[in-house]
Amino acid sequence: MADYVTRTQDAFSAVDPAEWDRLLAQQPAPSPFMRHAYLSALERSGSANPATGWAPTVLSLSDAQGLAAACVCYVKDHSYGEYVFDWAWARAYHEHGLNYYPKAVVAVPFTPVPGTRLLARDTTARAALARALQDWAQRQKLSSLHLLFGADEDIEAARQAGWMMRQTVQFHWSNATPAYRSFDDFLGSLQQEKRKKIRQERRKVQEAGVGFEWRQGRDITPDDWDFFYRCYERTYLGHGNAPYLGRDFFARMAQAMPAHWLMFIARREGRRMASSLIGLNPGDSDIALPGAQAVAYGRYWGALERVDCLHFEACYYQPLEWCIAQGYERFEGGAQGEHKMARALLPVQTCSAHWLAHPAFADAVARFLDRETQDVDAYLRHLASRNPLKSARIEQAP
Repeated sequence: MADYVTRTQDAFSAVDPAEWDRLLAQQPAPSPFMRHAYLSALERSGSANPATGWAPTVLSLSDAQGLAAACVCYVKDHSYGEYVFDWAWARAYHEHGLNYYPKAVVAVPFTPVPGTRLLARDTTARAALARALQDWAQRQKLSSLHLLFGADEDIEAARQAGWMMRQTVQFHWSNATPAYRSFDDFLGSLQQEKRKKIRQERRKVQEAGVGFEWRQGRDITPDDWDFFYRCYERTYLGHGNAPYLGRDFFARMAQAMPAHWLMFIARREGRRMASSLIGLNPGDSDIALPGAQAVAYGRYWGALERVDCLHFEACYYQPLEWCIAQGYERFEGGAQGEHKMARALLPVQTCSAHWLAHPAFADAVARFLDRETQDVDAYLRHLASRNPLKSARIEQAP
């Protein structure tokens, strides 16, 4: 630590964009959702800022060569928008007369996409950043510190710092070894029951008179964005919740990161009636490393009319068909959703790291995580027995 100058800033938008993105580009697992433009848009749009319970602190380490490591950490008074659930921990603190909040998370708000969280020039700088985070949390008298959906390098740095590990499960689709030639080729890789079910679901949407068009990047017009937001907002409100993201956030994405977005628009009898929005990390992205995979991410959707199986078509089948046609290698379906397995999104283990200041609670949580890890391992074995792919394809899957 003596070799680094530590700096903290309380607004992500104050961070130099070029310096941040240059460090991000050096990481083994860069994500478009860690780009300066994305994180800054969350803050500037009012989606993730102190008023919504996401108070940012940017922690950076520098030396004679310049910026060595950096991360953004959010101090929170709730656990919404994280997708690694610790409500039971907060409740246990409360029952013992202790405050769980404020706590801090090293995460991308509302975005359960695995990737680098601790940007660092090398392993030494990343380890120093993990230690600096813990020291900062102690000085701030926070109950705990949580690194969510980190890359392997982040998790190892946190492990070396003595943090506790937690396993969760996501569902991802792979188009690798060998790549599918068409959607029908993809269906042919599935067991007959799954193949039949997908065809039935797609037929229901078609017979309802629904067709789709897609637009990417700057071909998505402001009117398209307005329509998408109507759908997105309607769906959230229909479940009794206000949407996490405001219209201004998407306006900023259209301006600053257009190449990272793909929109599907559903029409029925000529009128628009549903939409889904997919995040992209193109292989030629300005933050992709040489040889990096082209990845699509299931993000948001909404509908103004109800049609049976429309969600599956808009959020899975249309994006998968597009990924196959465009040569994308992976589609990440996001947090939770065991139903995704029937669409050939297979279980993938993701990891988070946790540090708790209270020794007795840290010990109790460690015992809980030991049991939970065993449960997750058993769950993954159970899911593996339900693999929808034909046996030959399973042997070829990564």
